[in-house]
Amino acid sequence: MKTKLLFTVLFLLTICLSKAQMDDKFYQPSKEMKPLEFSNPTFIAFPVDNDTITAVVVKPQTNNIKKTILFFHGANGNISTYQYITKPLVDNGFQVVMIDFRGYGKSTGKPTHVNVAADGQKIFDFLLSKPEIKNTKVYIYGASLGSQIATHLARENKDKISGLIIDGGMSSFADIAAVHAPQYKDFINQMLQNVYAAKEDVKFTQGLPKLFIYSKNDTTIPFSQGQEFFENASEPKLFLENKAEHIQGLKDEPKEILKAIDNL
Repeated sequence: MKTKLLFTVLFLLTICLSKAQMDDKFYQPSKEMKPLEFSNPTFIAFPVDNDTITAVVVKPQTNNIKKTILFFHGANGNISTYQYITKPLVDNGFQVVMIDFRGYGKSTGKPTHVNVAADGQKIFDFLLSKPEIKNTKVYIYGASLGSQIATHLARENKDKISGLIIDGGMSSFADIAAVHAPQYKDFINQMLQNVYAAKEDVKFTQGLPKLFIYSKNDTTIPFSQGQEFFENASEPKLFLENKAEHIQGLKDEPKEILKAIDNL
């Protein structure tokens, strides 16, 4: 009887863990906001369910906006944490929209794989309804963890955008989790089998220009994941290698990256 009870408890625990899909292992939001380094930010609050998604639109000083970039940041912090990436973009003439999903920064709620995907599409549709964004060429930029939702949105909206930029992105949630816990690889794959994977989504972005930014000095995301991600993508595509640490390319080696984004 005890053996049967133990088996039942373990089985139910496994089911619960599977449904959770390890959300808390991937999303590490912070509510602490650093001062924004932009002179003209516009704040957006977008309601979803009982929560609110917040974003900041930043325009360059010039009236001639080159492109609009929807920026999806990494697992930690919030939009203010990644200004070292977005400020060079704005300074180079791009209009940038920085998005905080549930739990990040001023956004309320708790992020999960499910609501990030759903909220991502809702905020995308909302942003593209705004004339100052709709009337520009729109590009999606995913940094680190943000590569997952960025590629998923690119797949679902490839006819509405002009390009996809991946900066130090993992090939999938399961792949990066397995790097840190290789002994549980099969279990991890089972838990995350229904979660969108960038290396699969990118196969369905035919005809969409794509830029992949990676470094062999990245100790957070294996360079091999970037290579697999790139190989799965259809043309047109460009793989740009730098020598910086994880998603530090625009901070340490901005010239070549900015030129590639200009030409995308």
